[in-house]
Amino acid sequence: MYHVIINPASRSGRGQRIWKEQIEAQLQKENVSYCPHFSEKAGDTISIVAELFRQEQGDISLIILGGDGTVNEALQGMDDPRRAILGYIPTGSSNDLARDLKLSRKPLEALDVILHTGKIRSMDLGLLSYPDGEKRRFAVSCGIGFDAAVCQEAMHSKIKDTMNKLGLGKLTYLGVDLRQLFASKAVSGKLSLENGSPVDIGNMLFTACMLHRFEGGGFQFAPNAVDNDGLLNLCAVGDLPKLLILFALPTAFCGKHYMFHGITPYRSGSVTIETSLPLWVHTDGEVTRKSNRICIACEKEAIRIVCPESLRNSK
Repeated sequence: MYHVIINPASRSGRGQRIWKEQIEAQLQKENVSYCPHFSEKAGDTISIVAELFRQEQGDISLIILGGDGTVNEALQGMDDPRRAILGYIPTGSSNDLARDLKLSRKPLEALDVILHTGKIRSMDLGLLSYPDGEKRRFAVSCGIGFDAAVCQEAMHSKIKDTMNKLGLGKLTYLGVDLRQLFASKAVSGKLSLENGSPVDIGNMLFTACMLHRFEGGGFQFAPNAVDNDGLLNLCAVGDLPKLLILFALPTAFCGKHYMFHGITPYRSGSVTIETSLPLWVHTDGEVTRKSNRICIACEKEAIRIVCPESLRNSK
């Protein structure tokens, strides 16, 4: 049986209609056994998944209808992600996980991959640890600094939902990007990579720790990332004039940003990031707190996910 987690507010409030008119109708048409679970507010998906993992024995087949944030909440509820077989119907605004996994944004096409044409493959997860012992998993990326501050402000933007409904959601992020860029303060950072010497960054704007290639709605911060190699791909940005960053960031959509001095890639199984001031931290775009020290590790092939056959053959 499939346990289906539905975020009704996804795709600018159309998640409920997509579920009723497309996904549930198709499941019933094909006589597929399923149990729906609805999230009504932040944190609901964590509780729903945690309860499923307490009640069920063995493998659990999940279908998530929502965005990267819904997937991220689901991960927080899993005591052992290796028990999950995850199907994903992307109905979010960024959909960076689906973008890298080549999952269709057409709900019925994504469902067909889960039920019929897709193959199960293992995928890495990231684990973020704070000094006080709090831990958060992530599927796409984790970041500290500018990218997390943008996520934090956008999450509380009063015009974001309106812009999304008009199909202009990226303009919300553009405005937030500019404001956060010029409001950011000079902060020094240090990266302690696994089996490597510490790297000092004199004026760190942000560091993104990537499992997949894309973050933030299509920024290809890690063009060489492979999601099951057991490694984090880091994009560290610092010691770069703010005006130059305005030219550098758009090139990240094509993965060409490393041509700029001050934007540096690293690869490591784990990393500790320390900053001179506490900065916002995100996991898959979800922001909960600031910190001046975080530890991130890659958990190799920690979850199984249903993907198109073409992706399975190419990785």
